[in-house]
Amino acid sequence: MAIKYIFSICVFFALAQSPLMAQNPSTQNQKSMETSRTQRAAVKYKELFAQDITASKTDPELMTILQSVIFGEVFYIGNLNDKTRELITITALTTNQTLPQLIPHTNAALNVGVTPIEIREVIYQCAPFIGFPKVLNAMEVVNKVFEQKGIKVPLEMQGTVTEASRHEKGVEQQVPLYGDKMKQNMQDLPAGLGNELADLLTESCFGDFYIRNGLDLKTRELMVFCALATLGGTEKQMASHAAGNMKAGNNKETLISAMVQLYPYVGFPRAANAIYTIREVKEQ
Repeated sequence: MAIKYIFSICVFFALAQSPLMAQNPSTQNQKSMETSRTQRAAVKYKELFAQDITASKTDPELMTILQSVIFGEVFYIGNLNDKTRELITITALTTNQTLPQLIPHTNAALNVGVTPIEIREVIYQCAPFIGFPKVLNAMEVVNKVFEQKGIKVPLEMQGTVTEASRHEKGVEQQVPLYGDKMKQNMQDLPAGLGNELADLLTESCFGDFYIRNGLDLKTRELMVFCALATLGGTEKQMASHAAGNMKAGNNKETLISAMVQLYPYVGFPRAANAIYTIREVKEQ
């Protein structure tokens, strides 16, 4: 465990020394860097929320730090576009059930070109990993934002399976990414429960969600990994889904960039643990 954290600290230290985040010992240059960071934050904030940054009346120092880190630093690290960054944020907020923040970030996602269906599909995709109640809570918030924006709900249905086809279609999606490891790993469960659980996963996770329209496979896999990283304690599942991401077309740079984007919403330990897991997975 110590080695993992040493590596994680080194990764984030390296990021902190990047041109976007490095601090010069010269007081004058340091002030100049702070101004630049503040300017970047102001520009990005307006792009996302269509308004200027305003100071908090109750906690101005905390909000200034938050805004500068998220919108002046994190948003400029890695290979992700703003649409993907906002979908990652929505995934983290849904998983954490930090629903008040989901309101402005749903608006931000719409402002940078994410479609209502893409937002909904990202939240739906979380269901097998974080549970249906959290998804219902998040969708209640998001649907209110849609209605305020004049977007008619319910949105168009995107399901592609029937009761008769969900197992077959689920297998078609699951096997190229994960094979039949789940079924093999559960074979020793009593009373045939292993097969039933494996079939439930295939049908509910892959049949009901993975092959819906409205969101491509690469994005679905990336958001699943982000949800697992946000949950914490899911290193075994993260290792599997890191490999699945690479098979779906997301490389390590994309995965690590996503973890940097997650950092302000999940904290350093969870983001660092996820980065360590990514590092250990072989490129496909």
